[in-house]
Amino acid sequence: MPGAGAHRYRVGRTRAEKTAGSDTLFITCSALGKEVRNIIRKHQWDAEYVPVDSRYHLYPVRIEQAVKEKLLETDGLYKRRVVVYGHCGAQKLDSIIAEHEGAIRPVGPHCYEMYGGEDFRKSVKEVPGTYILTDYLIHAWAKLIVRGLKLDQHPKLKTLMFAHYKRMIYYSQEKNEKLIEKAQAIADDLSLELIVRHVGYGDLETRLVAIMQDEPQPGADAEQADYSYPIAGGMTSGRDPS
Repeated sequence: MPGAGAHRYRVGRTRAEKTAGSDTLFITCSALGKEVRNIIRKHQWDAEYVPVDSRYHLYPVRIEQAVKEKLLETDGLYKRRVVVYGHCGAQKLDSIIAEHEGAIRPVGPHCYEMYGGEDFRKSVKEVPGTYILTDYLIHAWAKLIVRGLKLDQHPKLKTLMFAHYKRMIYYSQEKNEKLIEKAQAIADDLSLELIVRHVGYGDLETRLVAIMQDEPQPGADAEQADYSYPIAGGMTSGRDPS
């Protein structure tokens, strides 16, 4: 079970610039951590940030446990707590968030839809067998996919897990030729066509801005639509084996 007492990091102004504590805490999947911190800095929000291990996507019940713990730890300390997650297979996540005053999350089923927005929704309808890459997933491919799904120990699993995919779309957050090269190597290893589309922070940023401004979030229709998508390869029951 995720441990309690995780450190919180101040991202916006320093305490010397603001004597009172921040009004906002971002409880963020570490797969989105770099991007969320950059968005906080870009908009100069006075906020604190605490990460949640992205490997919990392999067993989404751990996401629920970790988020619940962090909300319980911080009840009454912040005016607003932004849980930066999609559904991500954590079926009880929204009900957990609803139990805590001032807690909210950006709408959307997962980060792929948050980044890709309308392009994601269009792409997966046109070609259902579309696999999505992001900057983080490229960086974490060996740890999260190859070793996390034990493809290194059982090479035949790769064929079983990826056989139904027909192409790969890389939604890039930063323009980086080395990441494109790594994305191409991943696509080649899986015998998939690679399409690269630079989206920056996409709807993730616009939805976080709306939350901070207490305004309706754009793309709320995506919350009701069925855009289920395999997280981290998708071959997980969601049960915690520990």
